[in-house]
Amino acid sequence: MQPKIMMKKKSISASKASLVLFLCQMISALDVPLDSKLLEELSQPPTITQQSPKDYIVDPRENIVIQCEAKGKPPPSFSWTRNGTHFDIDKDTQVTMKPNSGTLVINIMNGGKAEAYEGVYQCTARNERGAAISNNIVIRPSRSPLWTKEKLEPNQVREGDSLVLHCRPPVGLPPPIIFWMDNAFQRLPQSERVSQGLNGDLYFSNVQPEDTREDYICYARFNHTQTIQQKQPISVKVFSTKPVMERQPVLLTPTGSTSTKVELRGNVLLLECIAAGLPTPVIRWIKEGGELPANRTFFENFKKTLKIIDVSEADSGNYKCIARNILGSAHHVISVTVKAAPYWITAPRNLVLSPGEDGTLICRANGNPKPNISWLANGVPIAIAPEDPSRKVDGDTIIFSHVQERSSAVYQCNASNEYGYLLANAFVNVLAEPPRILTPPNKLYQVIADSPALLDCAYFGSPKPEIEWFKGVKGSILRGNEYIFHDNGTLEIPVAQKDSTGTYTCVARNELGKIQNEVQLEVKDPTMIIKQPEYKVIQRYGQVSFECIIKHDSTLLPTVIWLKDNDELPDDERFLVGKDNLTIMNVTDKDDGTYTCIVNTTLDSVSASAVLTVVAAPPTPAIIYARPNPPFDLELTGQLERSVELSWIPGDENNSPITNFVIEYEDGLHEPGVWHYQTEVPGTQTTVQLKLSPYVSYSFRVIAVNEIGRSQPSEPSEQYLTKSANPDENPSNVQGIGSEPDNLVITWESLKGFQSNGPGLQYKVSWRQKDVDDEWTSVIVANVSKYIVSGTPTFVPYEIKVQALNDLGYAPEPSEVIGHSGEDLPMVAPGNVQVHVINSTLAKVHWDPVPLKTVRGHLQGYKVYYWKVQSLSRRSRRHVEKKILTFRGNKTFGMLPGLEPYSSYKLNVRVVNGKGEGPASPDKVFKTPEGVPSSPSFLKITNPTLDSLTLEWGSPTRPNGVLTSYILKFQPINNTHELGPLVEIRIPANESSLILKNLNYSTRYKFYFNAQTSVGSGSQITEEAVTVMDEGKMAGILRPAVGAGKAMASRQVDIATQGWFIGLMCAVALLILILLIVCFIRRNKGGKYPVKEKEDAHADPEIQPMKEDDGTFGEYSDAEDHKPLKKGSRTPSDRTVKKEDSDDSLVDYGEGVNGQFNEDGSFIGQYSGKKEKEPAEGNESSEAPSPVNAMNSFV
Repeated sequence: MQPKIMMKKKSISASKASLVLFLCQMISALDVPLDSKLLEELSQPPTITQQSPKDYIVDPRENIVIQCEAKGKPPPSFSWTRNGTHFDIDKDTQVTMKPNSGTLVINIMNGGKAEAYEGVYQCTARNERGAAISNNIVIRPSRSPLWTKEKLEPNQVREGDSLVLHCRPPVGLPPPIIFWMDNAFQRLPQSERVSQGLNGDLYFSNVQPEDTREDYICYARFNHTQTIQQKQPISVKVFSTKPVMERQPVLLTPTGSTSTKVELRGNVLLLECIAAGLPTPVIRWIKEGGELPANRTFFENFKKTLKIIDVSEADSGNYKCIARNILGSAHHVISVTVKAAPYWITAPRNLVLSPGEDGTLICRANGNPKPNISWLANGVPIAIAPEDPSRKVDGDTIIFSHVQERSSAVYQCNASNEYGYLLANAFVNVLAEPPRILTPPNKLYQVIADSPALLDCAYFGSPKPEIEWFKGVKGSILRGNEYIFHDNGTLEIPVAQKDSTGTYTCVARNELGKIQNEVQLEVKDPTMIIKQPEYKVIQRYGQVSFECIIKHDSTLLPTVIWLKDNDELPDDERFLVGKDNLTIMNVTDKDDGTYTCIVNTTLDSVSASAVLTVVAAPPTPAIIYARPNPPFDLELTGQLERSVELSWIPGDENNSPITNFVIEYEDGLHEPGVWHYQTEVPGTQTTVQLKLSPYVSYSFRVIAVNEIGRSQPSEPSEQYLTKSANPDENPSNVQGIGSEPDNLVITWESLKGFQSNGPGLQYKVSWRQKDVDDEWTSVIVANVSKYIVSGTPTFVPYEIKVQALNDLGYAPEPSEVIGHSGEDLPMVAPGNVQVHVINSTLAKVHWDPVPLKTVRGHLQGYKVYYWKVQSLSRRSRRHVEKKILTFRGNKTFGMLPGLEPYSSYKLNVRVVNGKGEGPASPDKVFKTPEGVPSSPSFLKITNPTLDSLTLEWGSPTRPNGVLTSYILKFQPINNTHELGPLVEIRIPANESSLILKNLNYSTRYKFYFNAQTSVGSGSQITEEAVTVMDEGKMAGILRPAVGAGKAMASRQVDIATQGWFIGLMCAVALLILILLIVCFIRRNKGGKYPVKEKEDAHADPEIQPMKEDDGTFGEYSDAEDHKPLKKGSRTPSDRTVKKEDSDDSLVDYGEGVNGQFNEDGSFIGQYSGKKEKEPAEGNESSEAPSPVNAMNSFV
């Protein structure tokens, strides 16, 4: 704790925890240096600096050390109480106190018993100025009792039921850490289904056959004594009954619907919910009426434990855990109340006062419930402490008035409630000290002219001294606006001038004395750049120079630094830094940038910058560049066994310097006619020392390279045959992979001819079973690249090495590689296969991984076979088409897409290794829920009359559930293609035809027809039809009134016999005949019938198909048109519209995925079905949006 030093109610923060008694007020410019000699001379009441924790649990086998350290002047003495009474350590030979310390050492290792020293200890540190006390230190030896003996009956459990294995560890101090292991000291695996509770019990949400075992063992680890206690093994036997009944969740812990929990502020809140059920329930947590605190909330134990760190009162409330599986849910509400042990708002701080001054000690704490505040003086309750007339207690504050030296004491504030207490020591130290100046005498200050100067006069005195400044030894006192006097004694000259140079005297005085100190001030001339660098434009490959000429105070030593773009200059010999300039030689484009000159002295710094722009050099006459001519006159010299020197003469470089030479070689003995890369050298070099291999017939050639390209190869050199030698290297890419369950096929890449180093190349193949065989089995084979070892165990690791040898000897010892003998089919099927149906077309399957030892090969993944058994709506079976999804690696779940709604499916899972598939798991049956149906298979309109139409339809090809009804909507269409009011009729699902009556005669109607299940409406099918004219009478037609399904028409005048009408019809027929002839001629000439007009007239919402051969639009069809049919439309004569079935595509979640999925197999996108636009109401346009807008609507 940093003591707060107060002088006349002005306070500052101390920068050290030692005796900081001379600081008298806050400073704003410089810190006052601490003076160790002063601190040694001043008196100070005791301060506790180190103590043992309040709750101190000790190891009963080791000595007990109870810490108590304190400081003070004079050094304090120490005493102890035990259980509230004086503890006389001199009478107990087992107890000693460390020298110059209050720390107790209780000797347990030489015969003492820790239990005998159990109790509450408190340390007191005392000197002539007061007494400080420690916290109450509760000493308790740790305990690790043995497990009580109990008779454990075997647990017989039915498959799928829940189970709790109780641990009930012995009560220890501190409480033990609980974990479950088996006889082999392996931790029992835990999961969402099996997990350990906070009380140490092992919970099974549902048991499976693999849970059968006889070695469920609960262990308790006591960390303090480093001991582990073991409970007797618990036996569990799971018996199976068919079928295994699924059950909705039930909470195993906590029980009931509600419970309560009290936690203390600042602690970690742990809430737990563990549920039984089959399938295994998933736990979710919420806070009623609020959110779980962000950044402080964590989920543990497979989300069964909610953990909130650093809780506060705001975390109080009701927390609900919800356990859910496909059959239902269960929940529990935990009411959490956060209480608080006392915590400081304002802890009391040390007071340093002068005789006659006033001061206060404030002690404020909070908690829940609110803590009680009590005061002690020198360790004694203040009510019975010696009277002090300068002291007055007012609740959480002690007020001191006109203190004297005898008022020095140590006060203790105790804040306590039912959850704990806080104890703080704060002293009041009344000092009477003459002034002291702590700034060294004749200290030199140097500043630049026109900048501030700060002259220190750090002081101490009690009462607080007054400070005065003088210039010169006999100068007058400094006053006026040109000076600033700080409370810490510092003199500030805001704008120092050359004439401010001189000696300054600081005088400190109080009623007990006076002292003075002199300091020196020197004011220097500022540093200036009198010739700054200037902006330069320079041609590429030119030279540029920047000047930086400076002027500075003669007593200061400047340093000049150059930067490029605010970074160091490039490490390049082209940059030359002189005394007053920077020169750049042979300028390139990358030298473009800003150059800065920085001048530093010990007192100031100045800088100046300039920009360099590099431009292209003026054009020069064109030069013809070409590849170099090939080198010639190749010569071999200095022939040795492993090296030779090659020299040559370069050809013409053709105006582009040769950058390098490439040397190639030919092995005339092993690969005649094939040239290999050997090395390359710089273009200035015409000789090279070449390293050679034994038993190779070498020829060399050289290729020259410049910026344009490579020359033709030179003529080959003479041949040079090197001597034979042992092989230098061994075969590479050595592998061991079995082709059959009982063999090991060892393969390698053979050495190339020149790598053999001599005749008679062979290979020594060695192998041994890893971690089993000590001796190698070896065989020497001819120059091949494979050897088969027979009679091996199935899929076991082998250490393998292959060593080369020839007629002259062996290659170096080869490195070992690990291979495996042949794989066999896996032995067992995955267990605990579970299916979670997500929606009507998607399901998620889980399974437990098979033990690796049963895979008998490299685990490649799992295959899920699934197939539809039957549709639940039709109860009819069809050809079984099995689908397969593959999931790589040790993945234990996957998604099944493309399912058909309202259907029964089966699936099984098989493990896959390099050999093939293992046995299938038992078939798992699951069902998909209902979905929306497909469109009706057809809609046919027949028997038109004056006021009625007959509708016939076929049921949907894919009902996807139980049909509840059909929805028929229809509306009239006038001559301008506007739609009239929409009428809707609901038809029972068992109907297949309907006669619509009371329609308007000679009127076109548009019909929209779709089926419904309980999930919703399916896609609709559309059709148009016209009622019959009234005896062909057309004259005097009145506009029909349509409403509420009734149709009314007025009488008409017969115009069919009128001459003008007959002439008009003849003209129309003639025009149609001419149009047909023109179209026929155009088609014979290869033209295409334009559809642009038809598209504009109909505003077809469907995108027209494109022909693959010429890119033109295909034949126009109204088969799915949603607009009124015009005369001559190509509707089938039977008025039937059939919509093609569009089977859901299988977006494979395993191999070959076309869709996008997350790592857990869930969709990134969404399923979206194609749904027809709803018919327009009233007279609004029935035209659909354009295809572009339709696509944009999905973005």
